[in-house]
Amino acid sequence: CGIQNPVPYQLGDTPVSLLATREIIADIHCLVKKIFRPHVAVYAIMRKNDERKIVMQLTERINAHLRDLSDADRCIWRYIEGNRAAASRASIHELARACAVSSASVVRFAQKLGFDGFAEMKAVMRMEKTDHPIPANDVRTSLGSFYDQTWRTLMRRDYTRASRLIHEAHRVFAYASGYVQTNVMQEMKRLFVYDNIFIYEIAGREEFYSVYQTAGKDDLFIFISLSGESERVVEFADQLSLKNVPILSITEMRHNALAARSTENLYVMPAEIGLTENEQRLQFKSMLAYFLLLEIWYVHYRLYVQGQEMD
Repeated sequence: CGIQNPVPYQLGDTPVSLLATREIIADIHCLVKKIFRPHVAVYAIMRKNDERKIVMQLTERINAHLRDLSDADRCIWRYIEGNRAAASRASIHELARACAVSSASVVRFAQKLGFDGFAEMKAVMRMEKTDHPIPANDVRTSLGSFYDQTWRTLMRRDYTRASRLIHEAHRVFAYASGYVQTNVMQEMKRLFVYDNIFIYEIAGREEFYSVYQTAGKDDLFIFISLSGESERVVEFADQLSLKNVPILSITEMRHNALAARSTENLYVMPAEIGLTENEQRLQFKSMLAYFLLLEIWYVHYRLYVQGQEMD
């Protein structure tokens, strides 16, 4: 129509052209990005931290905060550990009565473990309750369910601290408390040697105390134990704690003495699979979780190193 700059509408009493409208929209878009970008970043960090907090199971929290727990706290934990199903359904007053403590003590116990309060701790207990697959009549189905749950659980874990410890260590030593654990240690040595991390194997008590004389805060000791209650590994961990030497433990997911003394813990969940034709022999226990843990941790370690190099 020969009109190059039409006025489609008015902003208050002022006519606004299409060209001016586009400029206003562009300016608003830039302004919104500047205002909300920091908040989006903070939200992303908070969400990531919340996810890590939820993934961390109750047993891990107990091992991490054991030294901070009072007698009343330990009483509450003993009840929860022995009555998981009932504790996950109980109200705060019911749990307090069962433990012979006050409701305020239950709240303080939850907060010491890093929860906002009792409600959050109860939600985690319920999640853990549904985490374990119900054993199937078909052994192959049960084994498949265990494998599926194991890798999903291990993939959700945070390996940052473990990766930082082994990356920054001047020397890395490892001790295994059994035959299967020794095989796990050999696999760990094989994986990390590709990144020029040499893990020195400690064979026994005399060798440990020989190394212990020169051990310092820039070294790392890795203990691989199924129960985490072996007398020797607990003895070694106690001695290293006196010198503030970092300890990384790899144990079964349970409250144990070794994990409570460690700087960082990595957990696995072995499973006993019922084989009817094998009733007269030892129960078959799948140890795949140990080796799967190592591979997943190693991949996270490589990613951690790449991130450090980019920074």
